[in-house]
Order: sequence, then structure tokens, then C-alpha cells
Amino acid sequence: MPWSAADPGLNAFDWDDDEAARLTALVVPMVPPVGAERMAGFWFIDEVTMLLVSRYGRWACGWDCSTHYGGPVESWCCDSHSVGEAQETAERVVTCLLEWRDWLEDMAERFERLAPHPDADAEDRSWHLERAATRLVTAVVNSTHAESSWYGLCQTTLTWFLSSTGLGPAEAQEAVETAIGGRFKSHIAPAPTLVDTVGEDLAIRLTGRGFYRE
Repeated sequence: MPWSAADPGLNAFDWDDDEAARLTALVVPMVPPVGAERMAGFWFIDEVTMLLVSRYGRWACGWDCSTHYGGPVESWCCDSHSVGEAQETAERVVTCLLEWRDWLEDMAERFERLAPHPDADAEDRSWHLERAATRLVTAVVNSTHAESSWYGLCQTTLTWFLSSTGLGPAEAQEAVETAIGGRFKSHIAPAPTLVDTVGEDLAIRLTGRGFYRE
């Protein structure tokens, strides 16, 4: 999903208690009965995702990005643990959607604060990119608790950040993948020195310049 589809600034989300009630009411009849076959849980998640995307936009497809699988959503685990009684499950879906939206809004605010000025020279841009990378990696680690495959969200977040500064999505993705280079691992929070190295590598790759302190 490109940042243009996830950016809260480009994708309005009108929400109030009435909309929460309406969404809950729509999800309740979709919940499979307790004791249903395992595949029913997977189908339920797919159906809910289609409902949310059709109702709110493509950004909503991240509603079930659970921390157990490297995402920022605390209230969802998996179909076998999170799908249960209909009303409770529907309310949990609403909670997860709001968690995901809050996370996107938090990232958007961080991107704006961390972005280099459009007129920044190469040295200043390098410093801003290095700082942004280290702070965003740290934020993702804190949000995901460095659980399974957390580095996937890290790559996505850094790619989104670079896209928000005007870099093309393909170039941004390639730069991020090269900078990380398989150095982040599941269930292991990276050492600060490693985070700094990734930030430095990303900044140098994109600007051709090292840290401002050199």
C-alpha cells in the first residue's frame, strides 16, 4: 500500500459514536458461530477487511496488523484468539480499526516533523534523513515490541516517510531495503548502534553525503 493510500491527510475518516454503532452492527452478523471450522475465522477477517476498505478506504486494510505478527495493533491477536462471541468480536474490530488509524496519524505527524526542508542542501538533508530513520525505526520497535517480522512494518514505515518527502515509491523502497540489508531480526530489538548504522547508510545512499558532523 503506497503512502498516498495510507496518509490520513489525504484520506478523511469521519467518526463518531453513531458510526461506531453502525459499524458494530454491520460486523455482528458476519462473525462465525463459536465452534465453527478454522477456515471460517480466515474468511471472516477477509470479509471484514473488504467491508472496512469499501466503507473507509484502502488505508483500513491494516486494521488487523497485530503486534503478535509485527504490527502496531494491540487489540488483535489472530482468528483463533480474537474471533469469539459476535458482539465482543465486532467491538474488537472497531477498537482495532481505531488503533490502526491512530498509528497512521501518529506516523503522519512524525513524518511532517522529521522531513528535511525542501531547500535543504545535501549535508543538511543527510542529517535529517539519518535522524528520521533512527527515530522511526525506534518508534516501530516500540509499537511492535520487536515481535515476529516487525522489520516488515519498519521497511514500510521508512518507505512511506521517504515517499512523503517526494521520493518515488520504487526508489524509496529500494533505498530502504538496501539500508536495512537483512540486519533486523524477528523477536530481537536492534541495538542503538545498528539503528544508527541503518540510518547512516540510508542517508548516504540518498544524498551521497555523510553525517553533518564529519
